[in-house]
Amino acid sequence: MKLVLLYFLLLKATITSFSGLGSLPMIHSDLVIKHRILTERQLHTAVAAGRSGPGPIGLYVVAVGYAAAGVPGAIAGWLAMVTPAFLILPLLRYASQYAEDPRLKRVIQAVVLSSAGLLLSATIPFAREALEHWWTASLALISFLLTAGTRIDSAWVILASAFLGAISALLMR
Repeated sequence: MKLVLLYFLLLKATITSFSGLGSLPMIHSDLVIKHRILTERQLHTAVAAGRSGPGPIGLYVVAVGYAAAGVPGAIAGWLAMVTPAFLILPLLRYASQYAEDPRLKRVIQAVVLSSAGLLLSATIPFAREALEHWWTASLALISFLLTAGTRIDSAWVILASAFLGAISALLMR
């Protein structure tokens, strides 16, 4: 695995998305489908591992880099994650002069909507793999309803879901 190629593939994904998981469809396309660097399961595992810890949403890119090429890959993923932030600073300074322009507001709104679409398209493959049993689908639905419909802290819902998921995995062996 050439680290420069990995860096540029991850950079392409992070620079063209405006939210954490918005880059996932492009990463999937490049690393799993086109270049066959990772399998579906490796990508899903890396994303789950990267998202399970605290920190920015886009931090999963580091875990994907690690899955592809070990520690050097993680460094390439981290560089790909932080490079857009350094590139956007001069652009933000320039764009702030035109913040009230209706055309710029429409462009920003279009970017937000396209990011939402990318997030939805990234979620579907994960859902297919994760919700393969009635039990996991029920757990996901109950977790969603608890998070969306009550004031229970989402950390408790996540912990309870992880606990019940682990128990079900042990029982279904």
